[in-house]
Amino acid sequence: MLRVLMFLVPLALSIYAFIDCISTKDEDIRHMPKPLWAILVLLFPLVGSISWIIAGKRRSPAADGWSGVRNGRPNRQWVAPDDNPDFLKSLDDERKDDDKPGDKPGDGGRDGS
Repeated sequence: MLRVLMFLVPLALSIYAFIDCISTKDEDIRHMPKPLWAILVLLFPLVGSISWIIAGKRRSPAADGWSGVRNGRPNRQWVAPDDNPDFLKSLDDERKDDDKPGDKPGDGGRDGS
């Protein structure tokens, strides 16, 4: 059983690293171009896979120093609606539109409802 694991674990690791490498966007790859990383993972399965996992790819927003800017663009992360100022502003705008004078009472300012 141990002999099988000694073969399967590095194989699974190299398959994971290779697929992760080729499916990663070019702007998220660090230190070397994507084709060189793929060749490294294929030629040296254990060392190349571990190197890719540790140093090859940006893995978290914290890797950019918590700046909120990544590669010159704002970092797009999911924000809960009650914490999103744009969403809250749209609710205020919608409420102001619904409260316009001249609307029929009870229809909320919308046609056909």
